[in-house]
Amino acid sequence: MADDFSFQIVQSLGAFSKSKSGWTTELNMVSWGGRDPKYDIRSWSPDHNKMGKGVTLTKEELLALKQLLSETEIN
Repeated sequence: MADDFSFQIVQSLGAFSKSKSGWTTELNMVSWGGRDPKYDIRSWSPDHNKMGKGVTLTKEELLALKQLLSETEIN
């Protein structure tokens, strides 16, 4: 099953943090296994060949998160 793992970053929407090792945490549109792209938040190595754990969201989930964050007071 691991041999079938494939991904393609269809659109890079931006990085919002960078570690000392050069890995960045990014919001991208990613196609997993050839499926339709989804919004994806995770850390990536500088060459984008390795990735950390992350979360993949549909457009509806991303919009709900955006709404939640706009209503949240962050101290």
